[in-house]
Amino acid sequence: MDIVIDHLPFLFQGAYYTLLITVISMLFGSIIAAIVAVARLKGAPPIRWIARAYVSIIRGTPTLVQIIIVYYGLVDFGIRLQPLPAAIIALSISIGAYLSETLRGALQSIPKGQMEAAYASGLTPVQTMRRIIFPQAIRIAIPPAGNTFIGMLKETSLVSVITVTELLRSAQLLIAQYYVYMPFYLSIALMYWIMSTGFSFLLERWEKKLSIYV
Repeated sequence: MDIVIDHLPFLFQGAYYTLLITVISMLFGSIIAAIVAVARLKGAPPIRWIARAYVSIIRGTPTLVQIIIVYYGLVDFGIRLQPLPAAIIALSISIGAYLSETLRGALQSIPKGQMEAAYASGLTPVQTMRRIIFPQAIRIAIPPAGNTFIGMLKETSLVSVITVTELLRSAQLLIAQYYVYMPFYLSIALMYWIMSTGFSFLLERWEKKLSIYV
């Protein structure tokens, strides 16, 4: 394991990029999910159809294929992205589709009477969604969404195919240099587990904080 200890800074750098990609993709993916969920529930028929088609296409194709299309396929249209932005865009689009269904289900689970009561008390539709509906829906959505987030943390390893030096790619570069496999793979497996556990802890804390809305 001495060889792993000697190269921990390099592996930590890869873990940093893994977390960076995960957090930014989670942020943009959540925004996409909220827009798509509301579009499917409240949008005009053409908007609903577009949102439904987006979810169907993204959920029905492998994330790896989506990453390759964003990085390599867009070149045919004159769009050349750097590996890191391409990875974030592809993963944001991917997680947005999955989270939109989770959020849509959570929104539908809120009793309609709460919205009617909010309107009767003088709240506007935007205020009702922001103060009454969304906080409850988010709390309901946290457990399944947490699984999606953790799954995406591990899916960041797929972006190694477009040369993003995240955690798995960092280990692969060291293995190619030293021809030592098990120590590096076990080390990054431990790192992934630590990061996943940390995300789970933060989501649980957030869920308890939002429990006041129930």
